Amino acid sequence: MIRYTIKLTKSEVEELESIINKGCHKSQKYRAAYILLNTDEGEYSRKVSNEQICKVLRIGMRTIDRVKKRFIEEGLEGTLERHPSSRVYEGKVDGDLEAKLVSLCCSKPPDGFANWSLRLLADRMVELEYIDYISHVTVGKVLKKTNLSLGKCKDG
Repeated sequence: MIRYTIKLTKSEVEELESIINKGCHKSQKYRAAYILLNTDEGEYSRKVSNEQICKVLRIGMRTIDRVKKRFIEEGLEGTLERHPSSRVYEGKVDGDLEAKLVSLCCSKPPDGFANWSLRLLADRMVELEYIDYISHVTVGKVLKKTNLSLGKCKDG
């Protein structure tokens, strides 16, 4: 495993201490600031062992290694800021399926029920083979997006 040596400048130490001592920041930023300050081996160091950092911050050794690596590769700002997610979420419901759901919602509920529930709608969508599987949560999000309330829908 590669050992990363952190040597902070005076301005970096001051910036990290200002993050810790004042202001409102995300926990990831606090954690990274504490790790960098305590693993510093430079002129302004107060080096603490990784085991002590793990115990105090309740984190793993691997977390410390990742923070040190990010500091070496990306610098101070890259270490303190979160990276935006690169994951692409594919939508399950398109316009056609949404139209079918809305028309189903506005139809008469099944016998024995006064109104449609989200679970009933999800089950009926699968039953009619509009989709292979859909969650009641997804049905609720689609109906919320279309501004359609289950209680205010008229029959027919």
